[in-house]
Amino acid sequence: MKPMLRNPVLALAVALALPATATPMTDWPTVRSAIAGDAALEQRVREIVGKMTLAQKIGQMTQPEIKSATPEDVRRYYLGSVLNGGGSWPNGNKHAKAAEWLALAQRYHEASMATDMAVKVPVVWGTDAVHGHNNVFGATLFPHNIGLGAARNPKLLEEIGAATARATRASGIAWVFGPTLAVVRDDRWGRTYESYSENPEVVSSYAGAYVRGMQGMLKDDANTIATAKHFIGDGGTESGKDRGVNKSSRSQMINIHGAGYYPALRAGVQTVMSSFNSWNDVAGGTNYGKMHGSRAMLTDVLKTKMGFDGFVVTDWNGIGEVPGCRNDSCAQAINAGNDMIMVPDDWKAFIANTIRQVESGEIPMARIDDAVSRIIRVKLRAGLFDKSPAQNAHAGKDEAMQPRELARRAVRESLVLLKNDKPVLPIARGKKILVVGKTADDLSNQTGGWSITWQGSANTNADFPNADTILAGIRDAAGQDKVSFSADAKDVDVTRFDVVVAVIGERPYAEGDGDIGPNGTLRHSGRYPEDLAVLQAVAGKGKPVVTVFVSGRPLYVNDLLNLSDVFVAAWLPGTEGKGVSDLLVSSGKRYDFTGKLPFSWPKSACQTDLNVGDKHYAPLFAYGYGLKAGTRTKLGKLDAAYPAGGCGISNTFPVFSQADRASFPLTLRSGSQQLVLGADLNAAFTLPGVTVQTAQVNTQQDAKLVTWTGPASFEARGARAMVLPAAAAANAALRFDTIVSSAPTGKVAMRMGAGTLDTTTLFQRLAGKGKQTVKIPLACFQAKGTDLARVDTPFSVSSDAAFAAAFTNIEIAGGAAAEPDAVRCEDLR
Repeated sequence: MKPMLRNPVLALAVALALPATATPMTDWPTVRSAIAGDAALEQRVREIVGKMTLAQKIGQMTQPEIKSATPEDVRRYYLGSVLNGGGSWPNGNKHAKAAEWLALAQRYHEASMATDMAVKVPVVWGTDAVHGHNNVFGATLFPHNIGLGAARNPKLLEEIGAATARATRASGIAWVFGPTLAVVRDDRWGRTYESYSENPEVVSSYAGAYVRGMQGMLKDDANTIATAKHFIGDGGTESGKDRGVNKSSRSQMINIHGAGYYPALRAGVQTVMSSFNSWNDVAGGTNYGKMHGSRAMLTDVLKTKMGFDGFVVTDWNGIGEVPGCRNDSCAQAINAGNDMIMVPDDWKAFIANTIRQVESGEIPMARIDDAVSRIIRVKLRAGLFDKSPAQNAHAGKDEAMQPRELARRAVRESLVLLKNDKPVLPIARGKKILVVGKTADDLSNQTGGWSITWQGSANTNADFPNADTILAGIRDAAGQDKVSFSADAKDVDVTRFDVVVAVIGERPYAEGDGDIGPNGTLRHSGRYPEDLAVLQAVAGKGKPVVTVFVSGRPLYVNDLLNLSDVFVAAWLPGTEGKGVSDLLVSSGKRYDFTGKLPFSWPKSACQTDLNVGDKHYAPLFAYGYGLKAGTRTKLGKLDAAYPAGGCGISNTFPVFSQADRASFPLTLRSGSQQLVLGADLNAAFTLPGVTVQTAQVNTQQDAKLVTWTGPASFEARGARAMVLPAAAAANAALRFDTIVSSAPTGKVAMRMGAGTLDTTTLFQRLAGKGKQTVKIPLACFQAKGTDLARVDTPFSVSSDAAFAAAFTNIEIAGGAAAEPDAVRCEDLR
């Protein structure tokens, strides 16, 4: 790999084989596709489209979800495509094997061949196979893109693209929504792990390779249609907000966020997916708005300037986010250049509305004909008219979904050694190893989001039958009798072992749920205090500690680094845990670390300006950093300080949320008994009179459902008093989201510090009304004796009888006391 250029624009010039002295591109380039136009094929496209009715054309442009569209619907409505969303499987069977997926794909295909169309047009099924065929039970899952970015190996990407295509074809599916070509500029984005790198050079070097591997020239049974996504700028939104606003300049959009699209289009990618984000070129004075509604980007840039002749597909209900549109109606999105509309549930209404919009002239017929022509062109190129899913050479073969050795190699190449203060690795066979940490024997954590389910949650190890945990890999390499395991490291005598391996990190998340938020910190221990606790339990006992950190992004982990002698960034390695143990434990084959950081690593909790070439670039570990096992470091003790109230000047102070679960841990109290809630999301915590379980108020597993049967309290209590920023203290309220599932039968009180309020009537009024946001002015508590300078318990709810409610997003919010829906103090008696 050539040395990295600090200037991302010059780095892109290198990636595109331009002279290193090349100036930044000033306009979108014209790209010549490897899949050239064909006159005979175009004539056939015209003939097919010319024989279609308006209803048939709109049907071809419509893509519902398999949960809401049957094979009969495909026949009746001439549907051009179906998709399975994350967590959607044939017949709702999570454990469906290749043959069951294939059978459904075949039924959809046969239905499309049974319409009354003059020329039968086959349906195409699309799926998010983003790190292997990740929706399918038993399929091998590769490391997520962030880990592959650490490998710096385009040839590996080509092999993974080909293997993923074969696996997808085995299930009867011919279209993959990948690769993701985002160049992430803020690690607070919950989709950071879907990006290969913060640097456009890596994204550019991988894009074409992956498309070539997956799609080839669309001549082989192992090829699938690929998708370049999400066009454009999804990785550059302000504060890393999912579906937010990208404020890049035109030059930055062309030279950074566009970097992956040029090689992907050159390799012949046949579909492009529109992005949820908006683009406001503040410097240039042009607001392009939502990408789903931007004709300037989808038509003028992508299709006209770049020359893309495949089709553009929208993202999940993406048209509904265009101002003035709904999920079932958006003439602007179609006129902008979207050809196939992903409308999972409201597709019947969408068809009817779009037909009316064409008949009224709101959507020109020429635009419809262009969209359908593009869809038919791609289907012809992909050979979908020639073979049914069942006639594919890989159809129904489970073994085609298990390229395990390739995945294991990818894991080895993805690991990055960050700290190596003691000569521990590789651990010699025969050494006694203590393995600790919640992720050591947890395939859900190991595989991350987009694994069997959308968020990657609600899975167990049994959902991954052809997989090895990291613990299993260590046991296999070191010998079963030499390895002991304790998830929490409690009551373990560390001195009995030669070395400790701690496997810790983030729990699964995907888009939305994974966002840290503009006021959230990058501090990992704030969200996962159990990881800090497990390292504190084993460090300083005279035995070396090797930490394997499993995460979807770089995070502030100075406290964890200080407790580790060796620290490995393992990203989200997928199903092949033995790829990790290959580098930890000495075996017959000797492997060494080759991975290099694809993203810069922060040295402070609020350091988000961390992209190569940025003027404030000063990371703890720079982009491209990565050690060999034989390279010794002397990292020393790092500053582990962090702002208790979050980053920047904010009018909110977190108490309990996705962004901070550690500053004020949740606790149960019943009589003289006290129980601090552990981190196990599947566990129930019980004391006399009260039980707490994980629940959902806004997103999966974001809340705690508290069920009282007798006197007890549920509270958030910190080790130190809260210090509110001035903006959060002004006219502030205690704000939280709740669902009251069972009204109080006794008295319910809320306490902040010394002040207690009677909230019985409040919760009785909220019962049965679904999710509600409650805002109680701090002045109400102060009137009852609360001293804000002495509050270590900012949230406490107690009940003396039966009552049930879920709580999340607990925070102090400046200004919220003045909002019209804030609770009035006089109503709290």
